[in-house]
Amino acid sequence: MAERVTIQDIADALGVSRNTVSKAINNTGILADATREKVLKKAQEMGYKQFSYMALTDPVRTPSSFPGPDDKREIALLTGSALGGSHIASVILDKFQRELTQAGYSLTLHRVYYEDQAAGRMPASFNPDRTAGIVCVEIFDHEYSHRICGQGIPTLFIDTPADGFDRLLEADRLYMDNQTEIYRFISEMARRGRTRIGFIGEYLHCQSFYERYMAFRGAMFTLGLPIDEHFCLTRTQEGLSHLDRDAYRAYLTEQLGGLDHMPDVFLCANDFVAIDVVTVLKRLGRSVPKDVWLCGFDDSPESRIMTPTLTTIHIHSQIMGFAAVQLLLSRIREPELNYRIMHTETELIYRESTEG
Repeated sequence: MAERVTIQDIADALGVSRNTVSKAINNTGILADATREKVLKKAQEMGYKQFSYMALTDPVRTPSSFPGPDDKREIALLTGSALGGSHIASVILDKFQRELTQAGYSLTLHRVYYEDQAAGRMPASFNPDRTAGIVCVEIFDHEYSHRICGQGIPTLFIDTPADGFDRLLEADRLYMDNQTEIYRFISEMARRGRTRIGFIGEYLHCQSFYERYMAFRGAMFTLGLPIDEHFCLTRTQEGLSHLDRDAYRAYLTEQLGGLDHMPDVFLCANDFVAIDVVTVLKRLGRSVPKDVWLCGFDDSPESRIMTPTLTTIHIHSQIMGFAAVQLLLSRIREPELNYRIMHTETELIYRESTEG
């Protein structure tokens, strides 16, 4: 009696993983139609009998006979925060939605509150049976991010939890370039004689904050500038992981008020952190740029109208929206692609907070 053919035998014959063969045979998970067809043909040729979804006499089904992306036309946007007009993601998603519409998809919005993330609950409005792909914005909980990836649906994260400390997400990831312009900024500050530079922002809040903090430290090291750790305000009030704005300003008041002297420059994790710094410094009787120069990140609308106007790093939101669509739709078409990380170009803009 011939030895029974196993899933591993089929995988070895095709040079693919056992998991890929299992997905094809059991009609689970995400596979490209061509891959599924190739596996099923090989399984039939080798005499594999344990198909869970078709009889022995069934012909190998063609790609068009399987449920696929064309049967699902919704893209689910999961977000952990309200995306108002000032939020950089709102501009990115406007371009994203326009491109999706031209591709024949609709976008559905699902707010994921902190309590839902802590409990590992998908939003009640989310229907996986109608969903071709998922895009996540400001989902910064590690376990919940993996819960989303476990849905078996092509997924794109626009920014992520800080990911050097946990298993990597099984999803594509899109960021802005958080390094190049920070190096240029610090290099220019050094050229102007402003060498005492600090960083403000909770560096583990998200991957982008982490990259910006590491870019700051890397630039200081490369340029031979010393880092005074007293000028690196990278945490929050102990025990508070989801600070509201008043609580964060209280933390900044305590930290900035405890400094014997100011650095020459503070680089902030984003514009809203910079705005909080300006507010707190005013309460402490100090001002920007007289007592300290300041740089943000994002080029939010507020950065252009605040007093003083804020030196910042501009994010090209249109190209981020376009890149997001290309990443997600290519993942839907070819789910077995290696996971990709993309960074889009940013641009340093000088304004009054660094005296132009």
